[in-house]
Amino acid sequence: MNYQSNDLKSILEYSKNLIDKSLRDVCGEDLLSNTYKGKGNFGQLLEKYFYGYEPNSKSVADFDKVGMELKTSPLKIINKNKFRSKERLVLNIINYLDIHSEKFEESTFLKKNYHILMIFYLYQIDVEVIDYIVKIVGDWKIPAVDLEIIKRDWESICEKIKNGKAHEISEGDTIYLGACTKGAKGGNLRPQPFSQIRAKQRAFSFKQGYLNHIIASLSNYKSDYGKLISSPLELSNKSFEQIVVEKFNPYLNKSIEDIVQGLSEKSFNSNSKNFFSNVTKHILGIELNQEIEEFDKAGIIVKTIRLKSNGLPKEDVSFPNFSFSEIINQDWEESDFKDVVESKFLFVFYRYTQDNSLILDKVKFWNMSFEEINESQRVWEFTKEIVTQGNIVNRIYEGKRFTNFPSKKFSKVSHVRPHALNSKDTYPLPIKDKVTGLSEYTKHCFWLNNSFIRDNIYSKD
Repeated sequence: MNYQSNDLKSILEYSKNLIDKSLRDVCGEDLLSNTYKGKGNFGQLLEKYFYGYEPNSKSVADFDKVGMELKTSPLKIINKNKFRSKERLVLNIINYLDIHSEKFEESTFLKKNYHILMIFYLYQIDVEVIDYIVKIVGDWKIPAVDLEIIKRDWESICEKIKNGKAHEISEGDTIYLGACTKGAKGGNLRPQPFSQIRAKQRAFSFKQGYLNHIIASLSNYKSDYGKLISSPLELSNKSFEQIVVEKFNPYLNKSIEDIVQGLSEKSFNSNSKNFFSNVTKHILGIELNQEIEEFDKAGIIVKTIRLKSNGLPKEDVSFPNFSFSEIINQDWEESDFKDVVESKFLFVFYRYTQDNSLILDKVKFWNMSFEEINESQRVWEFTKEIVTQGNIVNRIYEGKRFTNFPSKKFSKVSHVRPHALNSKDTYPLPIKDKVTGLSEYTKHCFWLNNSFIRDNIYSKD
């Protein structure tokens, strides 16, 4: 061990020896002796063989003498010189039985995760763990503005536990700090203090978008972002959601023409695909060529909804297409659709008036309830079963194919239907369809029912 555990500079200098090297490179063939049996994840092996201490689950930081935790996380390549996180960053396990008596400032979470030595390595399929190449090593502390948002996230999670609803915790409840399931099959069940219902084991985590900003910060990427909040003082009396919604208030009940009046017609071409996105940026005070930093960190999904005069959305809301081959190999807990439905959404509602003018009607942050997530799971599992059995097509009538995928009658929340350029825009089928014999099928996605949006998002405060 060639570093001083009580000297921050020594630890950091020693850690930089990892950059562009693998564990095999820095630890030598000793790593392949009898002590290494090909088992253990990257973080555990790094702790044992490079830093010289046994992996543990202590409540104090790994380098407790300098108050710094060690965290490792896999990367994926975006282009030659840029990386993105492969997944969220899992932090410490949430102890349901004790956390409700903590204050954030003295919490186990803050003590362990305020100051982190981040080690990012490039994940590669079919490469042995000890041959993963480390690409980024950095000393990172939670910035002041982020800390205020994370504090509210932590308190929101604790509030659910205090209310006996640990089993209802969702990633969509919070902004930057998540509470992801931890353990086999999406979380082993654990007792909670204020309810007899056992809750899935969860751990605090930095959401994937937030981790991408840590990567960008440590790598000095030059990204063009606009900030909604520049000082932690702005969050002293208002939540992040309140600050965002209040920015829309001066524009409520104004027509879309009035909102963009006097602005560049080129930038606000109503026929362009990003028209409503540009309008939202304008309202929030963000330059059109910029991304919204806080939304990107939080993975907030913005949905613009146009309502008929009676309040019913003109259309259902689509989500990304799913791969038939991938869905049959996923469990619900690891599914792409679960990630989507547990996101936080910002709905921006425009309503057509009697004279067909489009006005800004309402803005609302929203995430699915426990019951709605369970219903979405039912839709997903039924869809997976249909694909697995090769039972997509129910019948063909007058040249039109009717499927067995869940319709609006199946669920009040969500349904499945095509989302493709045309019938030739397809994905491969892992199992041929029994009725048609097809080995590929038109791309489909999950949709949020327009009636559900009206009754459970737009109409509810």
